[in-house]
Amino acid sequence: MTNAQRIRKAVIPAAGLGTRFLPATKAMPKEMLPVVDKPAIQYVVQEAVDAGLEDVLMITGRNKRALEDHFDRVPNIERLLAQKGDEERLEAVQHATDLGEIHYVRQGDPKGLGHAVLRAKTHVGDEPFAVLLGDDLIDERDELLSTMMDVQQRTGGSVIALIEVEPSKISAYGAVEMEAIEGEDFVRVRRLVEKPPVEEAPSNLAVIGRYVLHQRVFEVLENTPPGRGNEIQLTDALQTLATAEGEGSGVYGVVFSGRRYDTGDKLSYLKAVVTLGCENDELGTDLRSWLKDFVAEQGS
Repeated sequence: MTNAQRIRKAVIPAAGLGTRFLPATKAMPKEMLPVVDKPAIQYVVQEAVDAGLEDVLMITGRNKRALEDHFDRVPNIERLLAQKGDEERLEAVQHATDLGEIHYVRQGDPKGLGHAVLRAKTHVGDEPFAVLLGDDLIDERDELLSTMMDVQQRTGGSVIALIEVEPSKISAYGAVEMEAIEGEDFVRVRRLVEKPPVEEAPSNLAVIGRYVLHQRVFEVLENTPPGRGNEIQLTDALQTLATAEGEGSGVYGVVFSGRRYDTGDKLSYLKAVVTLGCENDELGTDLRSWLKDFVAEQGS
């Protein structure tokens, strides 16, 4: 057990160019792509707020102004909806604005995820913090971030989220070598490898886009040379912490088996939209019925 500082802040890296979604992302941030009736980024901010993290820092880049606009007030739209008596849509518009205290800083040069996290140093200060990547949407009915925060408070180290994947797909992820901890439902991470060849992967446990990090990671990132892709890799910094000693050392993993929606590529994004659409209270019944008919027609 440890007397770790309470976690209050979330960092959301959102400076990527979204090249896999071109031309849709030519003038619109990939984080603003709609997933049913909300942009993907709003699901991520909501997750942070639901976990008690109402101080959110977004790491943005060029052509990301739409992110700031989405979480800002839009008086003319709100006034119009109020005049029409459309309380439901008015509440939905205002909800995005009222989610929490959201700050923004630009990454500048796109030097990788590790560099993006390092840009949060001044805002975060000397306390642990959460990092949420927008490509992974975690179902609001499943606990993950709050569990990771609890593990960080108990261990005083850094915590990553893991999922089991088909061994043949591990090269698309960071992979870990881990060991069980007797009496605990989390594991100790011994080694991290960024996108290993299948035959060299230490396991089929893949790192996904949720982290709860001890502030010592900033010092490590400042001394981490560019790695894979000539970028500063957060994975490399975590590997250093996994084998370090002293305050803030140690990396632990929470294996997640709940509902996760991947919006990182076009096919996965479409699957996420369909899945969440089918579960939507307003649209689900009609969408599921239409899908059955559509699939039947395609098979005939």
